[in-house]
Amino acid sequence: MAWVILIFAGIFEIVWAYTMKMSEGFTKLTPSIITLFFMILSFGLLAYAMKSLPLGTAYTIWTGIGAIGSFLVGIFILGEPTTAMRMFAAVLIVSGLILMKLSSS
Repeated sequence: MAWVILIFAGIFEIVWAYTMKMSEGFTKLTPSIITLFFMILSFGLLAYAMKSLPLGTAYTIWTGIGAIGSFLVGIFILGEPTTAMRMFAAVLIVSGLILMKLSSS
């Protein structure tokens, strides 16, 4: 169950990263409120998952989900560039996440 909670925490990290971008430096009220809500939710779920998962594994997976998810949101929603180097970096992050998960089983 902790893994499911951790995945949701990572997904909510993607949401708050995106809405933070939309808040334009917290100058827009609605995206700012959404950002803060999902930050609190994401951190709360991460803390709960860490009750039974190792710190290094939980934090790495959480940040990795957020990083890759935000990277994909940037490409597919915000139209950010897709270069070979950025794609290679994303593959390395995903590889690291898989290895971290396998090492904690």
